[in-house]
Amino acid sequence: MHPCVKCGACCGTYRVLFAPAETEPTSLNVPKELTEKAENGQLAIIGTNEAKPRCVALAGRIGHSVGCTIYERRPSCCREYKASYEDGTRNPRCDQARRGKGLRPLRPSDYSLSAPLTAE
Repeated sequence: MHPCVKCGACCGTYRVLFAPAETEPTSLNVPKELTEKAENGQLAIIGTNEAKPRCVALAGRIGHSVGCTIYERRPSCCREYKASYEDGTRNPRCDQARRGKGLRPLRPSDYSLSAPLTAE
């Protein structure tokens, strides 16, 4: 199981900004009704433009079991975001988001084991 399905920390920490073109009608567009205007002509997913962000498309409890309700239609910034060691390298932003939610940073072994990902 991928560590992200027990995490969701990034979805409850960072603002999700993207170009309005990503809501244009296609089969994989970001649902426009889940967006709001942000600065510089960009859009944000509702909930992520708040002082305490939480993506409106995040279902579940951070650190336990989560899922993206628009996974196939998520914006490019979410598609490009990599969890620490997902591609073999550490992502400091992932580590920071996890620490902020009381979770330990991911390790390479988290991709081969079913170890609990809670704080140590």
